[in-house]
Formats: sequence, structure tokens, C-alpha cells
Amino acid sequence: MDLHQKIVMARTRSGLTQEELATRCGVTSRTIQRIESGSTVPRSFTLRSIATALNIPFEQLNEATTDISVGPIPQHYEPDLEEQRHFLRMLCLSCFSFLIIPYLHFLIPAYLLKKQRVTDPTLTRTARKIISGQVYWVVANTLAFLVALGLNLVMSAYDTNMQISYVLVFFLSYLANAVIIIVNYNKVSRNNEKGL
Repeated sequence: MDLHQKIVMARTRSGLTQEELATRCGVTSRTIQRIESGSTVPRSFTLRSIATALNIPFEQLNEATTDISVGPIPQHYEPDLEEQRHFLRMLCLSCFSFLIIPYLHFLIPAYLLKKQRVTDPTLTRTARKIISGQVYWVVANTLAFLVALGLNLVMSAYDTNMQISYVLVFFLSYLANAVIIIVNYNKVSRNNEKGL
């Protein structure tokens, strides 16, 4: 019996839908559909997740992959385009953590990238570009506040009643970052090729 047939049988026995299995494994339902149809061979990590979600030994599924028609599981399986998009979308959305942790929030998407163990260079480059954009935002945000402080000090030295509002600087910089994140999210969602 082929790997995809074993997965379908085990999922059916467990009473799970493809969507439920996908949620338990942390992948998209499209990925499970492709695996179950036999058009995609899952990575070892994904296969372990499926085995855990279906409460069956990994070895039982792994044995199916030694069949000549399927071949061994590739250790550096390249995820399909939808899986890459899903990861990049989640990476973009994790950047909204700047609302809670404004100056260290870029560590969250960096951690997600490291945890994902991405081997595709295009995907890695795109993820790093998104994270770098957040680091640049932290620098620009800090500089904006320093410029506002400097201008306010100069204006107060000349006894002018004009002051730059720190609330305005805060609001504009946060709005700019939200726009950057949404633009990156839309680019990832619309793109038909790997990466941005």
C-alpha cells in the first residue's frame, strides 16, 4: 500500500476531515489534499506531524515510502507554493507584534524563520527581507522621536510656542509600519512565483 493510501485510511479511521488533520499538523488543507492524492511526497517533518496527529507510529508511515513507486522521503523536500505562501503570510502577520513589543518585535518573525528550518533560498531571502524591514522600522521610529525631540528643544530655546507632538510621531510611525506589513502580506498572497 502506498503512503498516501495509508494516510487516507488512517485519517478516515480516526474520523478526521482533511481540514482537521491539516490544523493538527500545522499545514494547509491544500497540502493534505496533495499528499492524500499522491501528487506530493511530504517532508519527514510533515510526515512525523501526520503520524502524531493520527496517533500511529512514524515508522508505520515511513515503511510505505520504501515502495519503488513512491521512493524514499527526501530530507530536503521543497514545500509547495501554497505552503510557502502560508508561511510567509504568518511571518508577515507576526510582525504586528510591534503593537505589543515595539522595539524587539522583529525577534518573533526571526524565531519563526529559524523554527521553520527553511531550506529554499528564495523563501529564506524573502523572509529575511520582511524581518529586515521591521528592523529598519525600529531604527526609523527611534530616529523620528529623536528628531522630534531635537526640534522641540530648538523651538523651546527660541521661545516659540510651536511643539511637535510626540503622539503624532507615534501614530504616523505605527501607521506606516502597519501599511508596510499589509503591503508585504498582499505581495506574498498575490505572487504566483516563489518568494516576493
